[in-house]
Amino acid sequence: MTEHPAATKMRQNLRRHASGKIQQIPTSTQNGGESLTNQINHHIDEHTALLRGTFQNSHGQPYYEDERPYVRWPASFGYTAWQTLTSNPVNVLLVFVPVGIAFGATHGNPTVVFILNFLAIIPLASLLSFATEELSVKLGQTLGGLMNATFGNAVELIVSIVALKDGEIRIVQASMLGSVLSNILLVLGCCFLAGGIKHKEQTFNSTVASTMSSLMAVSTASLIIPATLYASMGPSKPKDAKTDNILILSHGTSVILLILYGLYLFFQLKTHAHLFDEESEAATGGEGGEDDGHSETHILSPWAAGVALVLVTVAVAICAEYLVDSIDSIVQSAHISRTFIGLILLPIVGNAAEHVTAVVVATKNKMDLAIGVAIGSSMQIALLVTPFLVILGWIIGQPMSLQFEIFETVVFFLAVLVTNYLISDGKSNYLEGAMLIGMYIIIALAFYVYPD
Repeated sequence: MTEHPAATKMRQNLRRHASGKIQQIPTSTQNGGESLTNQINHHIDEHTALLRGTFQNSHGQPYYEDERPYVRWPASFGYTAWQTLTSNPVNVLLVFVPVGIAFGATHGNPTVVFILNFLAIIPLASLLSFATEELSVKLGQTLGGLMNATFGNAVELIVSIVALKDGEIRIVQASMLGSVLSNILLVLGCCFLAGGIKHKEQTFNSTVASTMSSLMAVSTASLIIPATLYASMGPSKPKDAKTDNILILSHGTSVILLILYGLYLFFQLKTHAHLFDEESEAATGGEGGEDDGHSETHILSPWAAGVALVLVTVAVAICAEYLVDSIDSIVQSAHISRTFIGLILLPIVGNAAEHVTAVVVATKNKMDLAIGVAIGSSMQIALLVTPFLVILGWIIGQPMSLQFEIFETVVFFLAVLVTNYLISDGKSNYLEGAMLIGMYIIIALAFYVYPD
């Protein structure tokens, strides 16, 4: 490994200085001058090792590979921790994690608590994504991608469970809808835009994309039907009776959606795995060098990645608890609606890591992977996470349903409709990306002025 120039210069200066001093040693001791020089050089090697590219001993062996356990274990832990923390620039925001938890635990200003924990969840989402990718290396492309989508939605799921426990049904519904809109409009739009700027036109597996978009259309119907049913009951029917009917419909629909998601997994992993294998091969085809480089940068062992997932999940849960508890104060002080917080702000935090990942792979012309991250994550929110929260609310006695406001349902339908049109031909360019981003901004402005 090439030595750092600063280390080389320091070594030369020290040896030059030491050589001059040896010349001044009395004659009786100069016979041992050669061994003394070797000793000095040895100490110079040891003390300048910190300036090398990798933390190594005088024999060029990294300390985390040292035979001595008391040297190897701390060095290995430090090296792994450093590589993990420097894996993404947003990890600089990790300083807000202890600060946000401290302010929340001491019941500080609710607005400050919200902002600090809002910023803290961004790097935690990044670390969660990083640990998942490291763990999925051993699982192959298809299972790895599924695992990435699952843990990529862990932040939204944790925040929603905390909010559901506290009875914040509006926050939960807005967060789920916002996660889908953020993925299929903002994330996918940025992928198309970033990839289209670098490549004139990009292609992807239209069969897999159409399968995902068809399932998204089914999930859209599962929200339209409860909303229209509630509106069609009219004012004559008591509100409690209408709510009970909607809950019955929501519980049954959620069970069916969970079954459909299970069938999709069976379709993806078993009966039609060749379609998704082709997608994975297409995503890696012609990029062998990059894949090899990716395998070389494998940092965490499966055990280390598993421990990291547990620790980061616990940290996200704590920050989410304080974040949700401070929402009421933000609504009153900043005059922002709960719907806007749940639909725009929280999904941006939860999808930050996925957003970066999808854009990076899109610029590398791996559009199948980008589509899988953006639409696959949206589909999982719509077919798995939302029905799961409805069933969980049923169990813990919270009236969580699939009945969204008419305006929200129409927005969701239009977003899915536009996305399906744009991906139906299996091609993308920067103009399509600009369309999706523009539509997301219009929706964000609409919900900013939309009353609770």
